[in-house]
Amino acid sequence: MDQVQLPKNVTRIQEDEEFSFSCHPGVDCFTDCCRQLELALTPYDVLRLKQETGLHSNTFLERYVIQEQEADEAFPRFYLTMVDDGRASCVFVSDQGCTVYQGRPGACRAYPIGRAAIRQDDNSMQQFFVLVKETHCHGFLEKEAQTPIKYSQDQGLIRYNELNDRVASLLQHEKIRGGMQLTDRQKQFFVLALYNLDSFREQLEANELPNQEQYLSHKESYTDDEQLLLFAVEWLQRVLFQQ
Repeated sequence: MDQVQLPKNVTRIQEDEEFSFSCHPGVDCFTDCCRQLELALTPYDVLRLKQETGLHSNTFLERYVIQEQEADEAFPRFYLTMVDDGRASCVFVSDQGCTVYQGRPGACRAYPIGRAAIRQDDNSMQQFFVLVKETHCHGFLEKEAQTPIKYSQDQGLIRYNELNDRVASLLQHEKIRGGMQLTDRQKQFFVLALYNLDSFREQLEANELPNQEQYLSHKESYTDDEQLLLFAVEWLQRVLFQQ
């Protein structure tokens, strides 16, 4: 991480290092950060957003998510669609703020903090923080003292980080680091299990998927979306890397 060349407006910051920042409707740039952006979505982001909107995960994906993948990438990437209003505004932003605030994505919660989690040889995750200072953001003129850890806690990021780190065990798996490419069927399983959680549950209940013995013996536990996502990560470990 120390060897990475960061942009001029991005600096490393220690987890207990103080900075001044606050975002609220009284700040004159309120909601500017919700426009002109590409917002990548993690599986837990989609889980929380589909809950907040009350949509089936398949409907949410079709309505609000763009899937992309370059030829040399092992996994597809997912982005929230933006409104074609000349400002590329988030589909969920209004003049009053975020309309899905309780389920807003982790990247929205974290701003202006960035976090990287690197998988270690012992499978633990080592985290690093950066501070992003963009000229359009006047939240730094506010006097509220923050640290990366305090801000993460206040923004409800701890659970997001926990679930994202579990998914990172797939994205940063040693076989992926070694250049493994997924088959089309494996990619379909990846999307189904992590991003289309309701359809994943339905196929598990219909006994249509391989290596689902643990689900069948504990299916009452997986009515909870978060528990099912954790199971999905374990299931994908077997389906992708132990065949």
